[in-house]
Amino acid sequence: MKKVLVILFSILSLVTLFSTSATLSARAESIAPIEAKSAYLMDKRTGQALYGQHENDKFPIASMVKIMTALLTFEEIEKGAMALDEKVVISDEAAGMGGSQMFLDRGLEYPITDLLKGVIVVSANDACVALAERISGSEEAFVARMNERAKSLGMNDTVFVNATGLPKEGGHSTAHDVALMLQELTNHPKYYDYSKIWLEDYVHPDGRITTFTNTNKFVRFYEECDGGKTGYTSEAKFCLAACATRGDTRLISVVIGAEDGKKRFSESKRLLSYGFANYKTDLIVKADDPIFFCPVSRGEKAGVIASAASDLSILERIGTQTNAPEVETVYYDVKAPVSVGDVVGECTIKQGGTTYSVKLIAAETVGKATFGDAYKKIAGRWA
Repeated sequence: MKKVLVILFSILSLVTLFSTSATLSARAESIAPIEAKSAYLMDKRTGQALYGQHENDKFPIASMVKIMTALLTFEEIEKGAMALDEKVVISDEAAGMGGSQMFLDRGLEYPITDLLKGVIVVSANDACVALAERISGSEEAFVARMNERAKSLGMNDTVFVNATGLPKEGGHSTAHDVALMLQELTNHPKYYDYSKIWLEDYVHPDGRITTFTNTNKFVRFYEECDGGKTGYTSEAKFCLAACATRGDTRLISVVIGAEDGKKRFSESKRLLSYGFANYKTDLIVKADDPIFFCPVSRGEKAGVIASAASDLSILERIGTQTNAPEVETVYYDVKAPVSVGDVVGECTIKQGGTTYSVKLIAAETVGKATFGDAYKKIAGRWA
């Protein structure tokens, strides 16, 4: 069972929350059509759609496929299946990849951190295949995992056919699905160690040097941009998924099928600038802030300090007035012992028919009550 504590309060700073009942088409009227086959803009934290243009139409997405390759790699690292400093022997197949490369040498050992850098910074096809082989044994098996992960993220209009995005029949995605994929990748803090690199002379294990220049020019020429992924093939045309941050507001834009490289950047900038000009974020609960107290039964203490597992925020449309949100905190029926990271409840914001929730996790340990603890409690009542 759950023990429910409902806290309702007015938050004066939240009086301008944009109504989530407004249709996407109505919102799109305030920005001129994007010059590309497809486009999408969303709030990273809440997933709220801010603009859509053929966002559910299926297209090849070229090297934006590598977002999933990087995501699966980070997930393997974070669950302990491999480490950033682990070295991978480069196969003939990986070294022989065409297109964008970091020019891996077959038979040499490269750290996984360097292969990730190659994927994220220079869109290296050879690094993608090397990672796929390390994680799943073959690129084909890795692609099966890519498609499984896509389904789990709600990417229902996506089919991956390789780990690189090189042209191959049957592969496609949508602007909406790419945004979901980048949203998940950017939840991994380590990603930003690579995404912001602009220029680097990379030294191979044999001493050879390859100059890395980030294919995502946004990280240098658009101040708010802190990551993303480019893509180009003759079929997909010029593509870009970008993430950008201004204050507490974090946005993700996707452009598919622009006619040239400059256009994909200028249209992405237009999307993001529109978002920042018209929306702002109110951060209601900050991740890791120990502000909750969950009751604990049979424990050495009466409760456990808890914090949110991630930020809990709402997006406001600037200049639009709405009612203040309703905040509900739910504590589970928690029994000792409790360990750091255990889920002990959840916090929910309800506003305009939309609900946002975050899990609450223990920020400390609480052991089982001993006989001495019980005696002290009893004695305290009679003191």
